[in-house]
This record gives sequence, structure tokens and C-alpha cells, in this order.
Amino acid sequence: MESNSYDVTVIGAGPGGYVAAIRAAQEGKCVALIERDALGGVCLNWGCIPTKALLKSAEHYSFLAQAADWGFEIGEVSVDWQKVIARSRKAAKKLSGGIGFLMKKNGITVHKGAARYLSANRIEVTDAEGDAIELQTTHSIIATGARPDSIPGVKIDNERVITSREAMVLPERPESLAIIGAGAIGVEFAYFYAAFGCKVTLIEYLGAILPSSDEDVSAALDKSFRTRGIDIHTGARVLGVEVDGDSATTTFETEDGTASVKTDAVLVAVGVRGNTEGLGLEKIGIELDSGFVEVDGHCETAARGVYAIGDVNGPPALAHVASHEAAHVLRHITGENIEPIDYDLVPSCVYCHPQVAAMGLSESEARKREIEFDCGKFPFTASGKAVATGDTEGFVKILSRKDDGEIIGAHIIGTEATELIAELVLGKSAELAVQDIQLAIHAHPTLSEAVMEAAADATGEATHI
Repeated sequence: MESNSYDVTVIGAGPGGYVAAIRAAQEGKCVALIERDALGGVCLNWGCIPTKALLKSAEHYSFLAQAADWGFEIGEVSVDWQKVIARSRKAAKKLSGGIGFLMKKNGITVHKGAARYLSANRIEVTDAEGDAIELQTTHSIIATGARPDSIPGVKIDNERVITSREAMVLPERPESLAIIGAGAIGVEFAYFYAAFGCKVTLIEYLGAILPSSDEDVSAALDKSFRTRGIDIHTGARVLGVEVDGDSATTTFETEDGTASVKTDAVLVAVGVRGNTEGLGLEKIGIELDSGFVEVDGHCETAARGVYAIGDVNGPPALAHVASHEAAHVLRHITGENIEPIDYDLVPSCVYCHPQVAAMGLSESEARKREIEFDCGKFPFTASGKAVATGDTEGFVKILSRKDDGEIIGAHIIGTEATELIAELVLGKSAELAVQDIQLAIHAHPTLSEAVMEAAADATGEATHI
């Protein structure tokens, strides 16, 4: 068995793993990266990037359908579904190839195969042919990600009952689709398929769509989706899905009784489970919590020198969290005296239309913590730029401590919300007060003025509402 020695070995080449490998190499470490599938992980190949390409196609299609409102007479718009899918796959392939270039540029050794711990400092890698090598390593980082989960009574067959992976590459556009779960993945696909004329039924167990969002945001998105013809059932417990030939029937229960919906396909979007099988974690004393690897505030596991980052260590399952954790771990490995990761600074983004973005506490969370706060809110209907561009759905909402103006939460629904949230994340990271955001000069006309105006509303000095 061939042997190789490394300072840092990373298992998994997603947005956590490849960033960890690059940062380790930049610190002068000898680095190995183990990946059994494509470089870039789910995010680049089957998640963040290809879905955003699909959503952009939906956005363009929606615009073209309303082109007359903008003074364009272009007639009926037809869709080449295969080209829509192909463009998405092309974007994913391009970026995945770029990761390979970055590995070579940084002198990182890539081992293709499945990893298994023999001890905390010894990892076996077995390739597709069954050949194995053993790697010796001082530190290791588990970044194996997660995969779609399901619920009792719902068996995923990847044909009629599908996951997000199949939803990205369906060979034909379905006439109808039921989506179980109205979190970020569920609402993004609900918007995408509804935009292309599919009859979408969205079923959520909790009391609102995007249930982890601020209540005002959830309500606004619910209203927007219903105007688009999406059927929404909240507080609904799915009892089962029955496949019958070329259709599937989803049965669910609400306070009004039992109901069912028959559709061409059913998308299960109820969350993820960590990819931990076959890693030999039990051999090195690593335990799981609800299927995810337990870690401390620096992402270190119970096995000293072994870290776990990204989706495999549990929510929030976001690519940028994985990348941030990767950089943090390398700082910890190199001995920097750093504070544990503050997850209140994590922005969450949903790329449906209208977009949704948030950071920090919602109103209900602030009340649970017994924080006295001010709330500033500014609607895009009062934004000159939003009116000019014809996209006035939504608002910016900022929560700040009543005593000192510290920003404790920000919630945006509307056009380019996922871009606008960065200003407020930076503001909170820099420990700015809400008045600092208000007093910063924002260019006119821009959507970012809505952030400034919401900040002004929080201090009682709003001028445009």
C-alpha cells in the first residue's frame, strides 16, 4: 500500500473543502484533497450555481411575457426546455473545471476516491477500481457535505418522486408539480417551475413558507406566490405519496382535514442529512448529533486535530458558511487566537422572485431573548430606483437595540435583496450602529437607498415614507 504524508488532508471538494485546501496551501502546508465525485461538490455541480442559472432563465421568461408593458412587441414567447437545462449545466461545468485549475495552481494533491479513517492521523483512500492508498496527516478536515433527506411515507424514486438534483435536469417541463417543504430549496423551485407555466402546489409542515424567516417576510412571499397561481398549504403534514404510472398523488393533513393533490412529479425538499457513512468516524471517537458531526465553536471534533465544516456539521446548510468555516479552521490550525464563529453574522439568501435575504434576529427571536429593539422599515414602492425599474415588491427591515442602536437583525424581500444584505452584514461585523448606516451617503437613485431609509426609520428620522 503506497503511503503519502501531508500536513493537512481535506475530505470533500465542495465550497468548504476546496477553500480549506487552498487556504492551507497558502499557509505553506503540504495539502491533500480527497474527492470521490466532481470537484466543486454539490454547490457548483448540483446546487448554488446551476439553480441560479435556471432561476435567471425563469426571470428572463417572465420579463419577456410582460414585454408589452415595457414597449416591446415581440409576440408569443416559446421555450426550448432542453436549452434552459443545458445552459445551467454549462455554468456548473465551467466553474467545476476552474476548481481543478486552482488545485494545480496551489500545488494541492488531489486523490480521487472514498476516504475512511484508520486513526485520527491515518486515512485510507479507495478509488473506483478498488485500489487503496494510505495517507498520513497531521490535521484533517471533513467537508463531505450533505444529501437530500425524506420523511416517513415518502419514498424517493428519482423519477416521479424526486430531489433537487433531478429537479434541475428534468427532460421535460412538467405540467404540475407538488413540492414538499417550503424552505429555501422548495420556494426557489416553486418560483422556477411556476414561472414556466407549471401548476405548483407547495406543502409546508410548519405554519408559514420560509418558516425560519421573519414573519413579515414570510407573509409577503406567501402573498406574492399566491398571486402567481401557486397553491400553498401550511400547517400541513404529509401522510404519503403514491406513484401510479405517469403521476403521483400526495396526501396531506391540515386543521381542515385530509386532502390530496395529483401531479406529474413530487419534489421532496424537507432538508438534508450529513454524508458521514463509510468515513470510519466511530474509530476516532467522533459522534453524531441528529446525523451531523458534532463540533465546537472552531469546528473541531472530539478527535483533536480533526475538524468538520459545512453541511456535514449541521445547519445552517449554506455554501458561504462552509467557506467561512474553512478559513476559520485554518486560522485555528495555525495557532491564531480567534473567537468562535458568530453565526448571527451569517446572511441567508433565497433566490426566488422576489428575492429574500436575512441576517441576525427576527422580531420573534429578539422578543424571546427579551431584547428591547427599534424596527425600521422601508418599502420598495417608495424607492425611486425600484419604481424606475418596475420592481417594487417588498421592503427592507432593520432591527436595532433600543439603548445603543446596535444592529441585531436585517430582513429584505424584493429585487436584489441577496446583494443588498451585504451592507448590513458588514455593518454588524464592524459593530456599527443603525445610525451609522443612516448617515452614510448612498448614491441616488439606487436600491441601496432603501437600506439607508430603513435605518432612518429605525431612528425616527425617515423622510420618504
